[in-house]
Amino acid sequence: MELGEQRASSNVEDRRGIGMVGGGIGVGGIVIALIAYFLGVDPRTALNVAEQVAPPQHSQQGARGTPADEMGQFVSKVLGSTEDVWSRIFAQSNAQYRAPTLVLYDGLVRSACGMGQAAMGPFYCPNDEKLYVDLSFYRDLQNRFKAPGDFAQAYVIAHEVGHHVQKLTGGFRRMEAARGRSSAEANRVSVRMELQADCYAGVWGHHAGLMHELDPGDLEEALAAATAIGDDRLQQQTQGRVVPESFTHGTSAQRTGWFKRGFDSGRPRDCDTFAAAAPELAR
Repeated sequence: MELGEQRASSNVEDRRGIGMVGGGIGVGGIVIALIAYFLGVDPRTALNVAEQVAPPQHSQQGARGTPADEMGQFVSKVLGSTEDVWSRIFAQSNAQYRAPTLVLYDGLVRSACGMGQAAMGPFYCPNDEKLYVDLSFYRDLQNRFKAPGDFAQAYVIAHEVGHHVQKLTGGFRRMEAARGRSSAEANRVSVRMELQADCYAGVWGHHAGLMHELDPGDLEEALAAATAIGDDRLQQQTQGRVVPESFTHGTSAQRTGWFKRGFDSGRPRDCDTFAAAAPELAR
């Protein structure tokens, strides 16, 4: 990526090195987090369960503003790019974009959705409109999932920002309604939510390209990352079999397809996964 001229967002809260006050989340919480990470369980559900098995803890507030270290600068510029893109898109509809806060942390973190753990990977909490990232995930992305590259890292942030766009546009109401029905229906809605966030990440990528922030090969990096974290691929790697009814994020083909759809068009209206028939989700 070419982010040299991109402004860095100040909507960053750096909790790295602060840790948690009190005990850890315990073996039960860690197991729940690992299941969420590898099998694609809805992060908010895992957080709430982990909260129930954990003793009370408190996290100190981190420093606000753009971090000075290299990775902190990078994620702040990616966040700034998403703010610039989505502010313009919302303005086209006479709406105002309310930027989320990016929380950087190490190991454990408390959010308004409950406890978070690094093994869960990055997540968005609609209750406090913050996205939470332990930067060690980027090492996993490169080493474990074989998806290196700065645009792959940016895709992760853009995907979580995509969930924030869903929050601002009312999309999370679908998930809340689905939770009142069967777990199978909640999984189906979750897949569509995740694929829409992938498509929104692609929309951002399209406009980042127009702002001359992309290098040759960046699209391939994002597609490799989306492929690496598809439900089918993760389940095959971790349990040796694929269970489609338990999918919560979508297959590798679905994730890459919807990211590419947003990337090609740059239009959020092309990201309506809920209007697509089930077979069309793989496009």
